[in-house]
Amino acid sequence: MSLPNKLTLFRVVLIPVMVIIYLLRNYLAGSTFWLMGAIFVIASFTDFLDGYIARKHNIVTTLGKFMDPLADKLLVMTALLILADLYASGMTQMWMPFWVPLIVLSRELIVTSIRLIAVGDGKVIAASKLGKYKTASTMIAISVYLFIIPFNILAFNIIAWVLMGVAVILTIVSGIDYFLKNKNIIFQSK
Repeated sequence: MSLPNKLTLFRVVLIPVMVIIYLLRNYLAGSTFWLMGAIFVIASFTDFLDGYIARKHNIVTTLGKFMDPLADKLLVMTALLILADLYASGMTQMWMPFWVPLIVLSRELIVTSIRLIAVGDGKVIAASKLGKYKTASTMIAISVYLFIIPFNILAFNIIAWVLMGVAVILTIVSGIDYFLKNKNIIFQSK
């Protein structure tokens, strides 16, 4: 198994670890979010690292093409759902309503569906720069959220809200851009 694939699988393994830490939050007290933040940052870095190594050494595998985007989506959605649960339960003042993960999930389902249609036609649609900016901004916003939750300082909260707002806007814009650039694939008739 190639190093990029090992890094991707490591990222997948970190996801349930993050969930377990969240579930044990009553026992871990203040260290919960530091641990989750550290795990999320490490997992996010493996996303960058596996892509970098794969491109530099031209290591492209079917497993990597399948697992890398799936691992990213699972990581981001898990973190967003945890943050939304915290907010909904009143355990934090950090604003994360349910519709934020809903927007991200909807965009990912639309993009994945378009890619599946394209693959059926023998076409491969590469990730756009806008999509990469969306991913990076979302991972940065989530990291900030996880690390500042224990502080509950208004200035920090505002910074996190702005970062998440940028991530949500990029999610919507990149989804629309992806749809418009590939609408011929969706609306073609055979």
